[in-house]
Amino acid sequence: MELVVLLFVVLFIIIATVRYKMHPVLSLTIAAILSGFLLGLKPDAIMKTISEGFGKTLSGIGLVIAFGTIIGIFLEKTGSTKVLANTVLKWVGLKRSPLALNLAGFIISIPVFCDSGFIILSSLNKAMSKKTGIPILVFAIALGTGLYAAHVFVPPTPGPLAAAAILDADLGTVLLLGLVVAIPVSLSGYLWARYVGKSLKTKGTSEANKALEQEKKEVYNVKPLQAFLPLLIPVILIALKSIADYPTKPFGETVFFKGISFLGNPIVALFIGVLLSFPLAKSSSLKVKNEWIVSALKQAGLIILITGAGGAFGAILRTIDINEILNLQSTSGFGGLLICFLIATVLKTAQGSSTVAIITTAAIIAPLLETFGLHSITDKALAVLAVGAGAMTVSHINDSYFWVVSQFSNMEVKTALKGHSVATLFQGLTGIGVVLLLHALL
Repeated sequence: MELVVLLFVVLFIIIATVRYKMHPVLSLTIAAILSGFLLGLKPDAIMKTISEGFGKTLSGIGLVIAFGTIIGIFLEKTGSTKVLANTVLKWVGLKRSPLALNLAGFIISIPVFCDSGFIILSSLNKAMSKKTGIPILVFAIALGTGLYAAHVFVPPTPGPLAAAAILDADLGTVLLLGLVVAIPVSLSGYLWARYVGKSLKTKGTSEANKALEQEKKEVYNVKPLQAFLPLLIPVILIALKSIADYPTKPFGETVFFKGISFLGNPIVALFIGVLLSFPLAKSSSLKVKNEWIVSALKQAGLIILITGAGGAFGAILRTIDINEILNLQSTSGFGGLLICFLIATVLKTAQGSSTVAIITTAAIIAPLLETFGLHSITDKALAVLAVGAGAMTVSHINDSYFWVVSQFSNMEVKTALKGHSVATLFQGLTGIGVVLLLHALL
């Protein structure tokens, strides 16, 4: 009966999201309540479990998501994203400009949602294509895959943040290993772009690109170092805290250790990033800055609610012994990571949203980590990343990002499936391959 309930609620989430376009906050909440009743829990117990699951999930990451979104908005509104892209282009060189856009997309997608990042940078595709003579779709696919890699692996992107909270994984370890996994994943997308992009053709001029070119924005004199600081400082601080907290205590227990432990807390680190993003808009009025912050918090609010609803759903699932229901035998971490990847892949391919796939998968596998042999801090972080790899496999017509990439690149659906969707397949396979390699080495 419990297995039937589990399959039913997962199917409900997929159908509600895809067929009836129900918002994930509602579908996950309904799934949690339905699960509770179908599993025989009392109404009071259901609501108590849902409330506790919601609160526990958000206690450590609610502000992190909010602060990360504010940084992203300031980078976007001040044109700092293009400054970052052009800086990477100078470093890599014009001859390797598709690689430059791939890496720029990777960096920018750490605080900026991949959809927004592609819209902002898509105008560079045309400019770079004219300068180099390289087909524009090479740039489009390279940029899209670079953005996508950080989106599913590197906090403070909401998906890996939520999975880390649900699986009780150390955020610093997720960030460090996420970067290790995401870089080759990003490069695999670039390699596919170089291979397939030259054989693909665009359609007519995109109305979206016309509107983008006509849009007038205030010009900000942002220097490259200014643009990088809101990204680099939080990442460095969180990484240092993760190193400091390692059982061998490499920094000892000195004042430096205590300072890093405080400053490297994700909430504090991201808040410092917010403060560093304010000078980017020094020519804007306080009213304009506050409007940007309000806009960011509206975006963050939706993601926070989805994350909390996923935590509530996961809390209900923890009331049953999924291991016993599925009759799973204790397995190696290798097999457990593969199962994490496959569940996320099915959910992603079925309903489209990477974030929903990550959160739902994390809720399902949380009670199974012991059975999967994933006990340590490193193992839990790798479980988060295995889920992330599955949640990018495959982006196709039920994914909003698929349409952003195709429409802003003037691709026919068939072309986008061959270029973008196949790229995300290779990226997902590369991701789980690197995760399994890290598991073997660490």
